[in-house]
Amino acid sequence: MSAGYPSTHVRSGSRSPNPAGGDRRSLRRIVWMQVVFLLVFAALIVRVVTLDVFNHKVLSQSSLQQVRSTLTTKALRAGIYDRNGLTLAVSRPTALVLADNFQIKHPFNEARALSPLVHMPVTTLARMLSTRNGYVPLTNSISLDEGRRISRLALPGIVIQNSSKRSYPQGTIAESVLGGVNAQGVGNAGLELGQNSTLAGQSGISQLFLTPSGVALPGGSSSVIKKAVPGTSLELTIDSSLQYITEQSLAKAMVSSKGVSGVAIVMDVKTGEILADASLVNTKEKPGVLGPLPTWQKNIGVKGAQASLSNMAFTFAYEPGSVFKVVTFAAALTAGKIKATTPFTVPGSIVVGTRNFHDAEDHGILHLTATQILAKSSNIGTYLVGKTVGRDAILASALNFGFGSLTGINFPGETRGLMVNAAHYHASDNVALPIGQVDAVPPIQILDAYNAIANGGVFVAPKLVRGYLYANGSMKATPKSPTHRILSTHVASTLNQMLQQVVLAGTGLRAVIPGYRSAGKTGTASIPVPGKDALLAHAYNASFVGFAPADHPVFSMIIIVQRPLTTPFGGFVTAPVFQTVMGYALRHYGIASTGMVQSPGKTKVTVGAN
Repeated sequence: MSAGYPSTHVRSGSRSPNPAGGDRRSLRRIVWMQVVFLLVFAALIVRVVTLDVFNHKVLSQSSLQQVRSTLTTKALRAGIYDRNGLTLAVSRPTALVLADNFQIKHPFNEARALSPLVHMPVTTLARMLSTRNGYVPLTNSISLDEGRRISRLALPGIVIQNSSKRSYPQGTIAESVLGGVNAQGVGNAGLELGQNSTLAGQSGISQLFLTPSGVALPGGSSSVIKKAVPGTSLELTIDSSLQYITEQSLAKAMVSSKGVSGVAIVMDVKTGEILADASLVNTKEKPGVLGPLPTWQKNIGVKGAQASLSNMAFTFAYEPGSVFKVVTFAAALTAGKIKATTPFTVPGSIVVGTRNFHDAEDHGILHLTATQILAKSSNIGTYLVGKTVGRDAILASALNFGFGSLTGINFPGETRGLMVNAAHYHASDNVALPIGQVDAVPPIQILDAYNAIANGGVFVAPKLVRGYLYANGSMKATPKSPTHRILSTHVASTLNQMLQQVVLAGTGLRAVIPGYRSAGKTGTASIPVPGKDALLAHAYNASFVGFAPADHPVFSMIIIVQRPLTTPFGGFVTAPVFQTVMGYALRHYGIASTGMVQSPGKTKVTVGAN
């Protein structure tokens, strides 16, 4: 011990001098920890209750959405049939195989598994499965059974949907009328487009449970939320056998005359039903400034002849030329200004306004009756007939015949044509209008006008759909075509007799049908240069329109060949088509002969020659 310091003794491990304060601090820490634990536990309980009780429905739906896929099930597209029940268009059920190639890790392995089922080479499939765009249709041609076998393989990224495939059993028959469908099975032309909502039906909705990799969940199956409603089939007025004869005859005339395109329509006089509607393009000829006409890219059996993508019977407007002259004659007959035998003194040419008009062949002064003027298709004579009534009466006659009005068929792309009116009338139109060189109209409107003459002066609207066939087997006929009188029976009968003389002693000699009386009119019309106020040099549209038997008309028909190069005259190019097709139609439908053979006259036609 050192001196001066008191003696102390400290034991190792002795307690703090203030043990009571330390115990209190430790106790407080324990209490706070317990409080925090209880609060956290209470929060977890509240969260669990909230999720399990209050948000259960929302979260359950959210979890289902992660594995549930909603698919649209297309209805089976309905068929199209001709008037005799022959199938023109039909859809068969198929399985559509789709690939989401973002989910495919081993494209070659999947390609080997799919190849025998989709009937495609492994290399082709592997390339398609390696394309990174998330949606690759592999095939739409396999059966539903084959589709189900693929589904059972549970291949990642491969989805099977019910689908269908459209086919046309009669090949190219009536192709321009029927149209077609796109890759999604939606109509994109013709009646397939115009009647798409009727044919397509209503899509259904189904649900399928898939893993995130696109594989169906084990034990899962699709459930139907909304059943698909099948489409309604169409029964057309088209007669397939007559359609074939019309197409073949028109094609031969078009190709042999080196025409660019051709149109032909056959109609039932009383009902307005269109029995044949051909619209063709000659791919062997260059259209020049007229521009290319799209086709369905399939030969119809005559080299170079293909069906046009558009049905030109409704969509193509052209200057009708001499076939329009009945409008002028009808106006003059209705007004009582002329009779069939009224004489006219016809000069060789005439200047009106800034234009010089003449007939097809030079001639001196002729003395012709109204019937002879029409039969020989004299432009100058028709102008003189038109002068008896004037501009307004001819314009009113054109509208009365239905020119410039839509048919009511609502065919896709149908044109109403371009009609001159008083506000845009020139002095030269006093000649151009009566002879059909002012207006531009579709072929169907020309046929409608002549059909009204054949029908005793009663206009009957054309129709293409004869009835609707429902999935349950029932059928509903379409309403009869609306009709209205546009000519008196006397005027219609007079025009009928005058048009018979066109065939007997005029420009339509080649339209004679042995055993039957025929009536009609030839036409040779100028072709305007597209986009310019000028006419295409040495280019014309050749046409013939008529009906038979003339003494009790049953069928009417129009034929047009655009820009034939061998000869421009309708009497040479298109009248023979009328003879062939109309002769077949009369025999095909068992129409009784008139009891005498109609023989054409031997007098040379030297005026209109068209």
